[in-house]
Amino acid sequence: MITVRTSLLSLVIPAVLLSAAVSHLQAEDLDACQRRVAHAEHELHEAMEKHGRHSRQANHERRELNKARAHCWHERHEWWEEHARRWHKEHDWNDHDHD
Repeated sequence: MITVRTSLLSLVIPAVLLSAAVSHLQAEDLDACQRRVAHAEHELHEAMEKHGRHSRQANHERRELNKARAHCWHERHEWWEEHARRWHKEHDWNDHDHD
């Protein structure tokens, strides 16, 4: 005969495991967003150094950076600022902050 304690444990253990899995996936999402923005920042700086601050290539990379930030915002409602090395909880980035 199954006791109340056994039935509670059979409910609690999967809930704890599911919670841990969700937390891990959320951390992976944050890492992916952070890497995506950091990479876009790097590409923008490379394009500005190689082709000039207002070159076609720099403007392309600037749009890519904004897309990376927007992707994080859409997915997580926060975005990574590589220069300050911090997450923002407000949609307060400047599309022209590297002009």
